[in-house]
Amino acid sequence: MKVSIKKVLVVGGAGYVGAVLIPKLIKAGYFVRVFDLYIFSRSRKLGADIFGDFINNPKFQQIKGDVRDRDAINLAVKGMDAVIHLACLSNDPSVEIDRSLGKSINYLSFFPFLNAVNEHKVKRLIFASTPSVYGVKTEDEVTESLPLEPLTDYGLYKVFCEKAITDIIDNKVTDWVIIRPSTVCGYSPRMRLDLSVNILTNLAINKGVINVFGGKQQRPNIHIEDVADLYLKMLKYPSSRISGEIFNAGNENLSILQIAQKVKKIVGRDVKIVVEDSSDDNRSYRVSWKKINKNLGWRPKHSIEDAIRDLVLAFKKGNIPNSLSDNIYYNVKRIREIGLK
Repeated sequence: MKVSIKKVLVVGGAGYVGAVLIPKLIKAGYFVRVFDLYIFSRSRKLGADIFGDFINNPKFQQIKGDVRDRDAINLAVKGMDAVIHLACLSNDPSVEIDRSLGKSINYLSFFPFLNAVNEHKVKRLIFASTPSVYGVKTEDEVTESLPLEPLTDYGLYKVFCEKAITDIIDNKVTDWVIIRPSTVCGYSPRMRLDLSVNILTNLAINKGVINVFGGKQQRPNIHIEDVADLYLKMLKYPSSRISGEIFNAGNENLSILQIAQKVKKIVGRDVKIVVEDSSDDNRSYRVSWKKINKNLGWRPKHSIEDAIRDLVLAFKKGNIPNSLSDNIYYNVKRIREIGLK
């Protein structure tokens, strides 16, 4: 059955991925509502530095709000045909800053949200999870059927949210699908420089030295354009193909050292790679995307090299100023800066 979707809410839509996704949704003809705290926006006009001229589009509505405010999230969900949920303290260190804050945002707030989805009979729910749910795996390919053994609160709360969807959402009314996207890379108007490919490219361009800690840890990666396109496609698939499903999504499994070598090759020969033996990040896994390839015929169109080139161009154009010092590009630093509670 094909679901008719015209109105889309993106919770956490003013973030790194949302800044690329929202223009795609508007161009595709959807009415788009963003619900976000906008803590990574510094424009006097709400969202102008993230969405540019799209803020004046009649098919675009912005709501500044906290996902922990059950009344606000209920009103945001009301009247929407579909919801894409991207909101969270997005990465392991961000959650570790204040574990009670991380729990309230990444987990406890999810229950009023799911209740609102049921109450307002939303037709489709797309939830952004993470491969961090897998923890450390020794298998050659990490598939969706393997046990979930997260090492951090961030991964654990994603596991809990996935379980909450299966327990709470009325799947006779709402199609739900869970995406576990790999580590995202590439340029976005709401830039993040605390993700592996982006970190190493920033260091190469602005310091000429790439510091690699450990280096052997395997990381799955995905270009930001591909993950945004995937969320867009999830609004169009018939229910029979995605309802109740969980999909890994990514492009290349690479070690941190391999990523550094790709960055060095693209940025230039003068860049030095300095490898430190120790690392406090033990996560390592090679994710499989066979299920999404087979079931949906989905394949990424962009490479990790494309992401690096996009970043290099953005730096040259001056689109990422003060990249080594401005807290706006770093989740942990920004959360501490504003004193989020």
